[in-house]
Amino acid sequence: MDPKHHDSLSVSPRVQRLLSSHRPAHTLEGELYRDPEVYQCDLEKVWRRGWLFAGHSCEIPEAGDYFAMNVGDDSILVVRDESGRIQAMHNVCRHRGSLLCDEPCGRVKKWVCPYHRWAYDLTGRLIHAPAMPDSFDRTSHGMKTVSVHDVEGLIFVCLAEEPPAFAEAFELFGALAKPQGFRKAKIAKIVDYHVKANWKLVWENNRECFHCNSNHPQYIKANFDHYNIDDTSPQIRAEMEAAVKRSEARWAASGLAVSHKQTGMTTFPDAERNIWYSANRTALVDGYLSETMDGKQVAPLMGDYRDADVGTLRMRALPNFWNHSSCDHGVSTRLLPAGPEATSVRVYWLVDKDAVEGRDYELSALMPFWQLTSEQDWIICERQQRGISSSAYAPGPYSPYKEYNVDAFIRWYLKQMESK
Repeated sequence: MDPKHHDSLSVSPRVQRLLSSHRPAHTLEGELYRDPEVYQCDLEKVWRRGWLFAGHSCEIPEAGDYFAMNVGDDSILVVRDESGRIQAMHNVCRHRGSLLCDEPCGRVKKWVCPYHRWAYDLTGRLIHAPAMPDSFDRTSHGMKTVSVHDVEGLIFVCLAEEPPAFAEAFELFGALAKPQGFRKAKIAKIVDYHVKANWKLVWENNRECFHCNSNHPQYIKANFDHYNIDDTSPQIRAEMEAAVKRSEARWAASGLAVSHKQTGMTTFPDAERNIWYSANRTALVDGYLSETMDGKQVAPLMGDYRDADVGTLRMRALPNFWNHSSCDHGVSTRLLPAGPEATSVRVYWLVDKDAVEGRDYELSALMPFWQLTSEQDWIICERQQRGISSSAYAPGPYSPYKEYNVDAFIRWYLKQMESK
């Protein structure tokens, strides 16, 4: 489908009625989480217009290294070209529309269509078109390219013909991600999940820690998210404030940016300003140097870090990315839409490129904290999807103390769906 078509799609009267019926500070109507027509509108209004996290540049270190990602029916190839630049393009031959590449990742010298052997170089330029006349214009039949940015080792792509501005997100992510050293990292492990829940439910769950006390026993030992100013004792509040003050003073002395001040906002996202990204460094509980089961460092320091006491770097970008990174490893989560009631999730564990498994780190120590946290969340999301599908479901109210970020996400989503 031509990207120009995507940008011109209007919401049907039926879907518009569903969107307009939303009651402020409540969950959405059930059909907005499961209806095929709504899902197609989500693809057009959100997924094919915004910047999407594709993966890490360390996945494709050499010329010809590539990976593929699916956004609805669109297959996108992300590849490093001969000059070392990262390119992204639609995985579609310009001859008769065949997919060019079936493998999810690998290394190629050029793209060759398996149907009739049309061939393209690593930038998407058509270099061979058998049986075409001399008058055929190869320059107008290259692969359709996709906008791409490499931000300190984080790859973002946009399928829109006219992508939204990226400069402010680039500046924020670049400044905070640089000391983490993703450019000097390697993938220690990737785990893929097929979560039987709409992508919006996965994000709603991500946007609050109201559920953490009941569902994430390992997470709450390391973090303060599950506390809130309205329900913490003076002692706990004093411990939190002391930990944050101590950590931020230490980070500032080391030249690390601190706190939520980078975005100038208290909630994320911000629908009115269309802020779909945020990043900050967050203090861990005393005694924790890393988001591991016992809080101990389990791999060599990453990037520019010379001290293990750096808290956690947190980054988020709608509609499909969040990252928690400790001194010794990073964990990225990528969402991709897989149907009205399904989301493909990929979780990456990254370590320093020179770290050797079995000598410098063990997956059995590196993975459990975020593997458990992630899988606990997928159970929650799937349970919610099943409940929302019940005839008894009706939109419920958000807590203004605990779920303000969920409400902010819903307002952002509705704003995207209203866009022309």
